[in-house]
Amino acid sequence: MTVLARSTAEQAKRNASLLADTPLAAARIESHVLPFAVDLSASRLTNADALSALEKRAATIAITSLISLAKAGDIDHLGGGLELIPALLMTLGIVDYDRRHFSIEHGHTSIGYYAALSALGFLPESRVVDRFRRSLDIAGHVSWVPGGTAIGSGRLGVTVPVTAGQALGLRARKGEDALVVCHTGDAGWISGQALNGFNAASLHQAPVLFVMHRNHIQLSGTTASIMDRDPRAMIAAMGIEILEIPSLMDRAALFAGYAEGAARARAGRPTLIYPVGFGGHGQPSVTVQGFGDMYGIGHEVKAFAATHGVALDTPIHVPGSLMSYRDAHAMIECVFYVNHLKGGEAHHDGGMKGRDGAAALANPMLQLTAAEQAALTALDGAARRTVVTDARPEKGTPNLPLTDAEAAAVALPGTDKWVSARAGSEAAYAAVAKKYPSQCFFVSCDLNPSTKLGKAAALVPANQRYELSIEEQAAALVADGLSMTGNDPQLNVFATFAAFMEGIAREGFEMWRYQRNLNGLNEGLNVVMHLSHVGACTGRDHFSGWSLDWINFALGYMPFLRRFYAPADSGSAFIAVRDACAAFGGHIVAIPRDNLPVLTKQGTSEPLFTAGEAWTPATAWRRHDGATVAVLALGAPAYLAGIASDAALAQGVAADVYVINGFPLAAGFLDDIGKRYARVITVEDGLIGTSESGLRGFAGLVSSGLYGSGAALDHFGILDPHVAPSDHFVQVWEHYGITDALITRSILAK
Repeated sequence: MTVLARSTAEQAKRNASLLADTPLAAARIESHVLPFAVDLSASRLTNADALSALEKRAATIAITSLISLAKAGDIDHLGGGLELIPALLMTLGIVDYDRRHFSIEHGHTSIGYYAALSALGFLPESRVVDRFRRSLDIAGHVSWVPGGTAIGSGRLGVTVPVTAGQALGLRARKGEDALVVCHTGDAGWISGQALNGFNAASLHQAPVLFVMHRNHIQLSGTTASIMDRDPRAMIAAMGIEILEIPSLMDRAALFAGYAEGAARARAGRPTLIYPVGFGGHGQPSVTVQGFGDMYGIGHEVKAFAATHGVALDTPIHVPGSLMSYRDAHAMIECVFYVNHLKGGEAHHDGGMKGRDGAAALANPMLQLTAAEQAALTALDGAARRTVVTDARPEKGTPNLPLTDAEAAAVALPGTDKWVSARAGSEAAYAAVAKKYPSQCFFVSCDLNPSTKLGKAAALVPANQRYELSIEEQAAALVADGLSMTGNDPQLNVFATFAAFMEGIAREGFEMWRYQRNLNGLNEGLNVVMHLSHVGACTGRDHFSGWSLDWINFALGYMPFLRRFYAPADSGSAFIAVRDACAAFGGHIVAIPRDNLPVLTKQGTSEPLFTAGEAWTPATAWRRHDGATVAVLALGAPAYLAGIASDAALAQGVAADVYVINGFPLAAGFLDDIGKRYARVITVEDGLIGTSESGLRGFAGLVSSGLYGSGAALDHFGILDPHVAPSDHFVQVWEHYGITDALITRSILAK
């Protein structure tokens, strides 16, 4: 066993142990929760006392959890978490986990999220209190738990386009009642992902209701000191309707906002609820004393103001969403901070470290009134409702397959001329879309003529194809969101140039990296990321159009993928796409642009790859008795390996050639190669590194896999990309030494 294999096996044991010690890591969890619901069709909020009581219960759980975390010498973002609770509970009252979902963009509100779910009975209170940020299931950022959101969050802004995709998918699959409520902060909205996501939601009339938590505080200062922009104007410019209410803490106003906003969103008018606050910013004036009276903490505000020499009649602005809401002392500090008053302190972290936990829990904003106690007692005594949360299907679960007969019926290019591999992928997507039109979704970025997705997209309903111009980053995230509409079979394809995916669209892959499944597995979503124009095989473009790191880039995401495909011709491209569509999971399909020969079977003119055959990681293309040299060829340059093998054979040296169709390689494949051959050569159209950066790409994978085998190694790929011709790919390859003549020389080498 190699060092890497041994380490991998040991890590697998530790993973299994962690999962076994995680109560909420299961494929299916049945929750018995309080029968709390909010009826948006009613004229008013009828269960306000119950909602207020649940808010206080959740806030108490959150504070208690942070007291526990403080004992471990740590802190977390209590302030934002407490602020989230009132609006989140309203949201939880309307979602049904079928047609109506929710998401949270500002992931550091996680303790409020877990506490709200616990208050309703989805999560054990003891788990939230004792294991927050110290377990797999109750993580430090918003993550998928029973009753929770399917969209993990963390990077500010990212969740906005993902939510747009989820809402679009729900509308297409579930009908007019589809709705997603997205909770956003007043910092992440300015990110490119968020603005593009708002635009995507508006452009395609997604049924999304955004709720902004406008507390005027960011990590390192007030929003005014960091990004002094009015979110309303810029978000409205993206096509989102703005619905103003006084405060998210005003239950009646919040209910009215939800009712109106949800109606607009379902009508194809995505809407943002914006809490304007009180005093300043064109609102009626309010004083320090008025703020205290407003929230029933007049005595506490008076004492705090006196300590810091602030007059009670000082005019202030009270944000429409209050950081550290119901943690009275911290909340007062936040309001003073926003207004630049002495004693003010930001509570971005707002933990309990160094604080009197008992005093925090004893503050008047956590105490139940008689009416609230009665409502909560009645709710606790009522029959519970059952909510089932299922994990996403495992990788490889059947999705949208073509039968062998259906695949074989597709006409692929012949072997008589060179043709782009895109012809094969185009035919495969079209065949799947024709068979499953209601289950296929395509996201494009003004590139359908180049990526060849247009033919398939034209076969599905108009509300299942989305053109997002050059918003590649948001488009990739929209595709991620589409895959979160449910666990039924569905194809979600995002296509762009590989060079764009390496850069601006990479966030789509990053979502896979932190999107943990309910069962504890951090795995790719059910999305095909179609990367066209890989390598230097991109026509007569130059550096800016090349995707030289595409192999290493894709391999970096292999832990979260089902498969990564790198077809060498049109036939293998068809097989790759068919395979990707047939099974659930994250897939990368990497297609070269330029015309290439259709590979033929050894000694014949028959195509090496036919439409009806199954995909395999490697195909033995040239086989010779007694061969001691193997050429492992990945992607477009594979045909060069065949020419080189034939040329070497004419000189008396036999070399076997394997076309590597993608990854992961079959178990034991490289071990067998190392035992069978004395010399192994790799060929790829991608960056394989320099003396400064070390070996990378497919060459690096093979070198690692054959370590200790004794086999001599040689690698063909792109080395130093500083200087290169802007020419046809054949000339570019020649510049980098990727030629059949040089491969032949390597085969013949002693």
